[in-house]
Amino acid sequence: MCKNATDRNEDDGRSTDEKLTHTDDNGDVQMVNVGEKPDTARRAVAEGEIHLQQSTVEAIRDNDVKKGDVLATARIGAVQAVKHTWETIPMCHQIPITNVDTDFSVHADRAVLTVAVETTGKTGCEMEALEGVTTGLNVVWDMVKAAEKNADGNYPDTAIRNVRVVEKEKRSDSK
Repeated sequence: MCKNATDRNEDDGRSTDEKLTHTDDNGDVQMVNVGEKPDTARRAVAEGEIHLQQSTVEAIRDNDVKKGDVLATARIGAVQAVKHTWETIPMCHQIPITNVDTDFSVHADRAVLTVAVETTGKTGCEMEALEGVTTGLNVVWDMVKAAEKNADGNYPDTAIRNVRVVEKEKRSDSK
């Protein structure tokens, strides 16, 4: 059942409306003002996986996919997505990205992508990490879709799953 914005939160008794930071008093959408917040070192890590046929995974491992190096291309796509998150998620601030790390682990039936993003700014970078993961996994799908399609042109064995933030930290300056 869908809750509306004025439903009570069972944890603390406040209405959801009181917690929403992207709406004004009239319920209109607005970007959160972070101008008064201090710049802080921040890091977020997101992860997700794409399930594939074993033959496709073997082709990725052997770098035998017609479109090229799947994992290298997906890493580039992930980094590009991180840098452009503010353009695709309406209420995301444009933040200075100071580092992006991408890591793939390839298993018999799937590839797992981990994206770590670092910034020094006024707001977190978890949306950038999530955007990197989802785009990186979509690039994998795009590069292997010919191998993954069945006779009807569908993808019965292909699925992107378990996309989530696995770490978020805000490092205070120890000076």
